[in-house]
Amino acid sequence: MLEGKKVLIVESDPIFSQIIAGFLRLEGCIVRDAKTGLDGLKSLEERMPDLLLSDLSMPVITGLEFVEEVSLKYPMLPVIVISGTACMSDIAQTIRYGVKDFLIKPIDDILEVKSAILSVLEVSDNCLHNDTDFSQQWFKVSQRVEQPLTDELRWHLDDLLDNQRSARDLLMGLMPKTNSQQGDWRLSYHALQSVDSDPIVLDYTWFMEGPMVFYMLDSGSAGKNGTATILMIRAFFNEYIRSQDPSGRGLIQLVHKIEDAIKKSSYASPICALFGILNATDSKLDVLSAGLNAILDGLGNTIIVRNDYLLGINASSICFQNIDLSAGRVRISLSEVGFTNFSLNIQRLVPSVR
Repeated sequence: MLEGKKVLIVESDPIFSQIIAGFLRLEGCIVRDAKTGLDGLKSLEERMPDLLLSDLSMPVITGLEFVEEVSLKYPMLPVIVISGTACMSDIAQTIRYGVKDFLIKPIDDILEVKSAILSVLEVSDNCLHNDTDFSQQWFKVSQRVEQPLTDELRWHLDDLLDNQRSARDLLMGLMPKTNSQQGDWRLSYHALQSVDSDPIVLDYTWFMEGPMVFYMLDSGSAGKNGTATILMIRAFFNEYIRSQDPSGRGLIQLVHKIEDAIKKSSYASPICALFGILNATDSKLDVLSAGLNAILDGLGNTIIVRNDYLLGINASSICFQNIDLSAGRVRISLSEVGFTNFSLNIQRLVPSVR
């Protein structure tokens, strides 16, 4: 099943690297190895593998820096991280960089590596030949029937259910930069969240054509399944970004896919959410509330965005609320989220006068 597959191993531990490489060669793989991230990047420039196995603890550049660079230069290359750390912040970063699986050393059964590789390669092949995306395969949710989770993902989700502090650390590690700018528009957010409360999670992306798309999620509203639900939504959002369709129609399709997955998944629950699209060219903001209510304040004009349908309960049937941003700024403050102070600011920068 692995016959002829090209695998690049980037690992600073020569003994572990030899063990994995030897096993994969016995399985018929064509294996190359590199000891540092820089060597790994050079190897990728020379010849593209079918799969990359990478450690996180490496000299010269860190494993996280290496994985980030790979995600930018080779976004379609499937990556599996094998690391001796179970640090939730590291796991969160690898999720941000699109890593397909995360295995923790020591590996008691080397067949776990084979199983992970087969699963990731199957997803990669399916993604190239039909409309099944990585996120659906990762959580084993098909368009027609729910499939069982992989043992690796089930282990991670069960561990997060048993350790709420680790779950919170993971969600906080997924938060993006507090300030971002593209062209004349700037986004910033302020979050004052109690360590004893379930956090509000934000993610956003700027598209090359100008629009900016974001979402906010109240992890506590999904109960014990909050972390798993957010991880699944994030996976769908990443696929949506790759689709390059920052329109309202594209976002509604995303919401529909997420709702379908929530209904079919035993590890996800309906959740309070808010989606938005900034059309920088027309100075318009389209907002869709799915149970996460907000107050929008733009230079004295206050708009309340409210809806009782949670994401997962017919939120895709809701219409966007259109906001005029000709005034050049808006502050989105969440309400009814317990012991949390969370606001998102979108502002058009006034060009300096020389």
